Amino acid sequence: MNGNDVTVFNLTQHTPKSVINVAILGAESTGKTTLCRDLAAYFGSPWVPEYMRTYLQKKWNVEEKTCAWDDLLPIAQGQIALENKLALQAEQTVPAVKTAQHTIANRQYLFCDTSSFELMVYANWYYGDCPDALTKAALAHHYDLILLTKVDIPWVADDLRDSPHGREEISARFAAELIRYNKPFRCIGGDRDQRVFQVVGWLNGFN
Repeated sequence: MNGNDVTVFNLTQHTPKSVINVAILGAESTGKTTLCRDLAAYFGSPWVPEYMRTYLQKKWNVEEKTCAWDDLLPIAQGQIALENKLALQAEQTVPAVKTAQHTIANRQYLFCDTSSFELMVYANWYYGDCPDALTKAALAHHYDLILLTKVDIPWVADDLRDSPHGREEISARFAAELIRYNKPFRCIGGDRDQRVFQVVGWLNGFN
């Protein structure tokens, strides 16, 4: 199935050294997007939407078709292009100063709703394979903090979600693959406020 690797896709990650990038991974409908938005609002930082949802929603609206093998590399390229663009924006963002209990130093952050690693795991989950270029990119890309959302909120249906009863299983797969490839991560759960303040505490520990 790796034949589409002959197509040229630019999957190189470009993150300025001044930007602390955070990747939020997890099963569908576990609060990844909400957490990204909440953290971005807290820090006054940009966040990277999940390009796969935009891409596949458009495909569904036009063709009523879901993800196919040939969509994987275009999705990966769209995701990293958006991430690179917003990483530069983050570098130029003046961080908001917080005066509440969870005050954090003025730093520049980028919060990423999923990453190439998540796409790699899903490719192997659904197809039993992954394009070589995507695998290489997923393992090469670096994040200062990787979060794995817990399955502790209700599942919400939409046009693209298809696993209301499989979230625990795919979540365990994410954890296993992160461990397999020596990608340190932290599990994040609780309500919206608890999740935000837990991440703020972790980021406060960064030098």
